[in-house]
Amino acid sequence: MTASTDLPKDVDLWFDPHCPWAWMTSRWLTEVAEARGLTLNLHFMSLNAINEGREVPERYRAKIDAQLAGARIFQAASERLTNEQFADLYTAVGTQFHPGGRAAEGATVIAEAIEQLGLPADLLDAAEDASLDERAREGTAKAQELVGDDVGVPVIRYNGNAFFGPVVTPAPTGDDALRLWDGFALVLSVPGVYEIKRTRTSGPIF
Repeated sequence: MTASTDLPKDVDLWFDPHCPWAWMTSRWLTEVAEARGLTLNLHFMSLNAINEGREVPERYRAKIDAQLAGARIFQAASERLTNEQFADLYTAVGTQFHPGGRAAEGATVIAEAIEQLGLPADLLDAAEDASLDERAREGTAKAQELVGDDVGVPVIRYNGNAFFGPVVTPAPTGDDALRLWDGFALVLSVPGVYEIKRTRTSGPIF
């Protein structure tokens, strides 16, 4: 299957850098965007905001709370950086968080990435800026308007429609990546399709 020249070239992805599933979807989409000449626009969607007020296991709540500083930094980065810079930051941080196994180090990893990429050091001040929480809620709510409030990340919008997912492990590459994209884009183009799902039988494979 080949890409149609009539289809849009912009794809929007909402993610939280702490989510391993969003990470793998982003790696798939990054490869597809390069192969198909698409522009991948990244948006921060906060797991802290998604889970605010929800009944979740105590262990998960503690994990989410520990991610707040990182969430604030990424909210600030989403507002201040270009899309290319934001993508570079996500790639650097996500590589350390997920394949690198350093997610628990949170803001320390983000600080290293900001320094390595030569991004503004004062982005780290956002870790203590509680005003960013409301802006993260607003941005997350806008994404939820597209797909509903009963899902998390990743969220993809393309050709006027949006879906949660796809959830993949490992991230498909090569021809598999392109076949999945072509099928996903086709599903997005058909009104009335709401959900395709099966139970995961594997954890994240990076």
